[in-house]
Amino acid sequence: MPRLTARFWVDAYLARLRMFDIPAFVVAHGDDTGGAVLVKLATLDGKATVFQRSFDLMSGERVWVELAGGPESEVDEAVRKQRGFDPDLWVIEVEDREGRHLLDQEGLG
Repeated sequence: MPRLTARFWVDAYLARLRMFDIPAFVVAHGDDTGGAVLVKLATLDGKATVFQRSFDLMSGERVWVELAGGPESEVDEAVRKQRGFDPDLWVIEVEDREGRHLLDQEGLG
């Protein structure tokens, strides 16, 4: 199956979040075609989690895994480090007190 461009996936993800009235912002615009994507979930209580896509070696499926979690300042530092390694990286910040990020929904893997 052909892979979607990073830009197409980001636009679709932001549209899905809007359907659920979940605020989200592009805080780092990566490469439109092949850039990797990080999703930071801020629960607006000083805590956050950042997710990255990975491959499940058993199934071959793309899955979202936690890269870092805890105090938002520490999560932001983890994101800064990743951006230092990969300047083509997209970073999407989702703000939701309930902790909803929708990455576990069908079609977002």
